[in-house]
Amino acid sequence: MKILICNDDGYQAPGLVALHAALKDLGEVEVVAPEHNNSAKSNALTLHSPLYVHQGSNGFRYINGTPADCVHVALTGLLDYRPDLIVSGINNGANMGDDTIYSGTVGAAMEGYLFGIPAIAFSQVEKGWAHIEDAARIARELVQYLTQHHTTEGRPWLLNVNIPNLPYAAIKPTRVCRLGRRHAAEKVISQPSPHGQTMYWIGGAGAAKDGAEGTDFHATAQGHVSLTPLQVDLTDHDALPFWAQAAAQLGRSRP
Repeated sequence: MKILICNDDGYQAPGLVALHAALKDLGEVEVVAPEHNNSAKSNALTLHSPLYVHQGSNGFRYINGTPADCVHVALTGLLDYRPDLIVSGINNGANMGDDTIYSGTVGAAMEGYLFGIPAIAFSQVEKGWAHIEDAARIARELVQYLTQHHTTEGRPWLLNVNIPNLPYAAIKPTRVCRLGRRHAAEKVISQPSPHGQTMYWIGGAGAAKDGAEGTDFHATAQGHVSLTPLQVDLTDHDALPFWAQAAAQLGRSRP
């Protein structure tokens, strides 16, 4: 089993270290991660500046780019083999609901999925790394189950997993969930710079707007691990007939 691990918190992050320690004896496990924190970088690729690969004192390779850069470079030239599985995380904080659109953790996993490789993004619900070894144990169990049951063979899949910051014995069984929704983000924070200009900082994420039963927000609030299968197709299939009619009418109105 060949596993590539990435994250968005940087190659020295406790979540990455714990995840590697939990998976390292499951096969050939390698880390290629960002040099620095790259939270909320989504699927961004670096196209207008060079990328460099270095090896840290912990043995992990790191790149001066985004999480998606790391997986992309690994799969298109750095590695001399094709991994069987991409694992991203463990993120310092939740990636639920609308967070998944912005998440660098999910972006790294999705990059592997776009290359046709099964991928999992792992996150802890709360920031601070509390019970990170317990979260890594949960991650190991899921990876071990999926590999033993040969689910990494055939059609690729993309999973988003959020783990409560609880002791292992207190974490409830995994629930398969849909993504919830958040309220709009908090107001932007503005302050004067030392040079008299106005600086703006993006505000915090909003509260859960749709945290009903069946969502990832609800499951994790009850102490369960949430597992959400994701897809990349953003097409609004239900709206296609409406827009097809609008486009036809637009065509008829041309002189």
